[in-house]
Amino acid sequence: MLRKCCAVASLTALVMTGCGGTGNLSTPGTVTTTPATVTVAPSTAIQHVVVIFGENISFDHYFGTYPNAANTDGTPFTAASGTPTPVNYTQTPALLTSNANLNGTNGVGATNPFRLGYGQAATSDQDHNYNPEQVAYDNGKMDLFPMSVGTADGASLEASTGAPAITNTTGLTMGYYDGNTVTAMWNYAQHYAMNDHSFGGTFGPSTPGALELAAGQTNGATFTVPYANVASAIIPDGQGGYTDINDDDPAGDVCSSTTANFSMTGKNIGDLMTAAGVTWGFFEGGFNLGITNANGTTGCSRSTVATYYPGTKADYIPHHQPFQYWPSTANPNHNRPTPGVAIGANDAKGANHQYDTADFNAALTAATPTMPQVTFLKAPGYQDGHAGYSDPLDEQTFVVNEINLIQQSPFWQNTAIIIAYDDSDGWYDHLTDMVNGSTSSSDAAICNNTIAGSKAPAASFPGPGSNGQPVLGRCGKGPRLPLLVISPYAKKNFVDSTPTEQASIPRFIEDIFLSSQRIGTGSFDATAGSLMNMFNFTTTAGAAPNPNVVLLNPTTGAVTSGN
Repeated sequence: MLRKCCAVASLTALVMTGCGGTGNLSTPGTVTTTPATVTVAPSTAIQHVVVIFGENISFDHYFGTYPNAANTDGTPFTAASGTPTPVNYTQTPALLTSNANLNGTNGVGATNPFRLGYGQAATSDQDHNYNPEQVAYDNGKMDLFPMSVGTADGASLEASTGAPAITNTTGLTMGYYDGNTVTAMWNYAQHYAMNDHSFGGTFGPSTPGALELAAGQTNGATFTVPYANVASAIIPDGQGGYTDINDDDPAGDVCSSTTANFSMTGKNIGDLMTAAGVTWGFFEGGFNLGITNANGTTGCSRSTVATYYPGTKADYIPHHQPFQYWPSTANPNHNRPTPGVAIGANDAKGANHQYDTADFNAALTAATPTMPQVTFLKAPGYQDGHAGYSDPLDEQTFVVNEINLIQQSPFWQNTAIIIAYDDSDGWYDHLTDMVNGSTSSSDAAICNNTIAGSKAPAASFPGPGSNGQPVLGRCGKGPRLPLLVISPYAKKNFVDSTPTEQASIPRFIEDIFLSSQRIGTGSFDATAGSLMNMFNFTTTAGAAPNPNVVLLNPTTGAVTSGN
């Protein structure tokens, strides 16, 4: 018995130490070591943040059937084994067969959600104003989208592409794309992280969403034109100020309307970054007024014909440029950068952090590449994804070209790219997350508790000039929007359900670069959900957890390299 025990002990020692007593069984004399895993601080891992801010997409409109594509047209898509399913039609199939929007109140537009194919990328724009979107929610029943926000496409889609006849009605709002059309977005979700509970900070169109990105709020509007000129865009906040709920141009921008415009008071994330010496810039297509396009257009009239949408659109759209609303961060004359001042550096008499997308690309591809610590990218109009003048395929080209460029740059290993949107365009989405109420005359029942059973909360937030008192016109959260994070530190093929919003992006920037300083004066950045759960900051032997460069084809969205 003693001999047997000794034999077992000797075998155990042999397995543990190897024949030489110190090494691996297959390579005597060597020591087997496990690569060190180290958790790094987010502010150490991420040294560059790039926000690609698109236009007018609801989550279900792009990811309603993710990860299952029909594969009947467009670019084939097959999900990786084990791909998680977000909160969408795939998770709840009844949304496709017995949807609440079959409600007879929707008239001829009553319909279940339906697939728009690859050949149907160009559609009409839906109604996405502040009050109609609230009415579509029907006090949380989410059943009046065709009636309230739906816009018919006429006979063009059916006649020219074979689209379902419902596209000729207000039921078009229920259409969605899958991975055969928005292939790049699905591939980025496959290889990196998506959030399926991200919402607009409030209801409404582009400008409120853009202001939420810049400052985490829409209150603090001020104007010098007659109020009648801007009354559809900014409303009294109940405390002597005004809140933006619609699209009007930034005052002073040489490309803005001279009769309907406003400015913003208070601070934005750019003010905080400038004060801290963080290099940053908002880069929008068409901002450089000195360029002449191939079609001969220049100045504020620079325009481009979309590849897929049949029409010409201005490259630069003033109400899509949020930092132009604050005098402190505006470049109203579109001044070019001062020679010798790096892109993104403080340049108050020159660019003042406002540039053309071409400036970002030129800096990134220069002989000595540079990239600001924080970059906001806005496509020229024809590529921004906004239905009615752009489309998912032209948007895909812009997004993929920019991400490919960043991934092939020397900055990629410490970069986080965030793809986010300003509003839903009115496209149907079935999920809601009401947090903040409002009782202005522009608010529907879901916001102001005027009907029995309303679940709208009573909470309201102050504004920049309200002395801490709650202000009106900020009902939300608004519609659910796509949100993706692309980074070597992004969790791979991951779906995060942390409730987030547009203000989660300035919050992330604050946490990375500003020691979690907040904007204050009612900004949602203080209460917005964190993006951190979309990241993994554990390195192995010094390598990021998701290090592969995944390049896509800008036309098809298919993966061309990486895995």
